[in-house]
Amino acid sequence: MNAPRLYLLGITSLDRASSLNHRQIEIFAAVMRAGTASKAADQLGITQPAASRALAEMERGLGFRLFDRIRQRLVPTPEAWRLYKSIEASYRGLDTIRAEAARIRDQGTGGLRVASLSLLGSTLVPRAIGRFRLKHPDISITFHVLLSRDVRDLVASGQFDVGLAADEIDLTGVTHQLFLSPQAMIAMPTGHPLAEKQTIRPTDLDGHAFIAYVPEDRARQRLDNIVADAGIKLNIAVETIYASTVCALVTEGVGIGLVSPYVVSTLDKSRVVLRPFEPAVEVKTLLILPPDKPKSLLVRDFITALMESR
Repeated sequence: MNAPRLYLLGITSLDRASSLNHRQIEIFAAVMRAGTASKAADQLGITQPAASRALAEMERGLGFRLFDRIRQRLVPTPEAWRLYKSIEASYRGLDTIRAEAARIRDQGTGGLRVASLSLLGSTLVPRAIGRFRLKHPDISITFHVLLSRDVRDLVASGQFDVGLAADEIDLTGVTHQLFLSPQAMIAMPTGHPLAEKQTIRPTDLDGHAFIAYVPEDRARQRLDNIVADAGIKLNIAVETIYASTVCALVTEGVGIGLVSPYVVSTLDKSRVVLRPFEPAVEVKTLLILPPDKPKSLLVRDFITALMESR
């Protein structure tokens, strides 16, 4: 700890105040608390003469007496008590700083704000939050499930700390990395004619009612290119935004649809059959963060929880 500034003592010479060193202040404070130089020396693990020399050097540097020697006892002067109060206040301030540093280390800088696209909003992200809360049980989390473009806007503006969004978003104004790119599968109602096949290919889709994502969806665009190369056109019965909606419509027998493996756990296996699709259609999800903003301890720990939950 740096030696406290002694403005309150009315010292006009900063040179004298700056002659103090940490060891002198430590010994002086120990003597004030213990009452004698010998007890203070024992507490500090030094000899009594060494403590006395340090006090004498401190008095010379300050230019005023700290103790009167009465009957072989050190009696603090009024100036010593005033100085001691200043030192104790400095120690309390240092203790406060240490406590705050420990709190930041253990709890981070406050709450955590997370936004996710629907695809992962009821599966992977809740698992990650559970992992994160094991390490940070006292941290409050705001979690929103939104359209990918809204996730992007909240993160780009700095209102949210972490976002998961589909890869069709505008990437300007965010820091991003590929988070997931699983191969999509074809979901169909139980008893559907295609359920007899082990692998679904583009030509197999011809003529079957299809539940598609909206045209701006990148997975939809990849599928459109694949079926166009095969010389067929999808028989689109419904277009929707959410993977969960595709699954619900498939369950009700409306048609077949392309789904990510990350929604499989939400499906009623007694009413839905899943089959691989070839050639592969990747469903890419991006991890996005606010631009030019260092990651806090909380954000880093949450990203770790996300990675471990994949």
